[in-house]
Amino acid sequence: MVHVHFSPDNFRSNLMGMLIGRTNVQKDRLLDKYLEPHGVTSSQFKVLIIISQFGADTPAELCRSLSLDSGSMTRMLDRLEQKDLLARSRSVEDRRQVRLVLTEGGRKLTDLLPKIGADAMNDLLGVLDSAEVQALDQILTKVLRSVEDPITIARLETFAAKQGDQ
Repeated sequence: MVHVHFSPDNFRSNLMGMLIGRTNVQKDRLLDKYLEPHGVTSSQFKVLIIISQFGADTPAELCRSLSLDSGSMTRMLDRLEQKDLLARSRSVEDRRQVRLVLTEGGRKLTDLLPKIGADAMNDLLGVLDSAEVQALDQILTKVLRSVEDPITIARLETFAAKQGDQ
């Protein structure tokens, strides 16, 4: 069942969209703070996490996962390659396709990323108790599933598969 919560009359006084957007901005700001000693940004963190935890190995997969255009992704990958965190190579099967692999330095950094991410999320959500965090997770998941967000659905499936393997 779809509920109608907003109308033209109450939309101007409703802050929901701003609150969701500002929460994301603050999450990235906290990630940047924790990542600064490692020389990477929250945007670069997201690329590295998707490669290391979700097995993405092409720029196209990263573009889809992060909703970025190919030009932005190329610049991001250039910076990560300059930092010696990843390397690009041509696919053996299809020379037109680029494959991404983490370097030794990239693997060492990605080993630290879950702790860095957890620290940032604890800073952000530390004002909530466990039940509130669980409720927020359920609410956001429900919203993103209802709009059939392909990234969320794929990540939830990957997470469920990993849980089943344990």
